[in-house]
Parts: sequence; structure tokens; C-alpha cells
Amino acid sequence: MKLDKYTVGKRYGKALFELAIENEAADAVYQELLTIREICKEIPDLGNILTDVRLESAEKKAIMDAFTGGFDGIVKNFLLVVFEYNRSDDLPFMIEEFEHRYDELNKIAHGTVTTAVPLSQEKKQELEAKVADVFGYQKATLTPLIDESILGGVIVEADHQVIDGSLASQLNGLRAALSKK
Repeated sequence: MKLDKYTVGKRYGKALFELAIENEAADAVYQELLTIREICKEIPDLGNILTDVRLESAEKKAIMDAFTGGFDGIVKNFLLVVFEYNRSDDLPFMIEEFEHRYDELNKIAHGTVTTAVPLSQEKKQELEAKVADVFGYQKATLTPLIDESILGGVIVEADHQVIDGSLASQLNGLRAALSKK
């Protein structure tokens, strides 16, 4: 049975997370994984190249040596195991799983904030602090989105919950209430 990328990502990410916790290295591993994610964004075909059957193993090994050269310890060993088991193309899913577990441990929420006009950095930070407080997290990181159709206000999505404080939503609620009378 062939495992899908998500299942593989969950297994490897979980194993790496547990190893990092065991070695009291979760923060360091997390930072290195962010670097790996950036490398994968800059070279989106890296995983495919490292798993390509058309390349000689010596060629793949040379690429892998260059890739792992900037890492050591847990992360380097992890990358070598992933390479050995021919799972390099699943690295983004593994990093995602590790990050999910890391965020849970550190009570960090990720989400989006939709506004009709761009938010200032100061307002974004205020909103992140308020969202963290409301949802019971230490910290919230919100990705700003612009949608002029909401007219005004904000829509926050985080922790699988939505707070819709948009003007469009309030107007629709008022319309619905008026049409019932």
C-alpha cells in the first residue's frame, strides 16, 4: 500500500517533533525547518529532483550533500533519513506537521484577517493580541487579506473559528431581520 503525501508528512513530522522535544531542541529544529521551507520555496523542484529515478545516485548524493551542508544534528540526520527513504518530495508536508505540533505546544494561532482596506502594522498587531486573548493563545499571527466587498469592519479566521465583524455581514443581518417583519 502506497501512503499519500499527507500521511507520510504526518508520520515524519510527528517523529521529528517527538525527537526534538526529547532532546529539548524544538525551538532550534523549528528555526532550521523554516530555513528548509524557504529553500524549498526558492527551489520548488528540489524534492522531485532528489527522488527522480532518472538521476544517478551519485548526482543525487552530491545535491543532497550541498543541501544538508548548512545543517547538523537532528535536522541533518532527519534530512538524510528522508532522502534515504526517497521521501524528499514530501518535505513540505513534514515541515507543516512539525509546525502544527510546535504551534500547539507554544499556543500560537495562525489565521487570516480580512478587511476592506489595508491594515496598518500597528492595527494588525493590536488585532493579533486581541485574537490571541479571545482564543486563549499566547500569540496569534494573522495574514492580512483585502476584500472590498465586505465594505468595512473585519473578518478574522483562526483556530477553525470565524469572527465576522464586517459591515456587509451586519447589513445582511439587518436586511434579514427587517424582511421578517
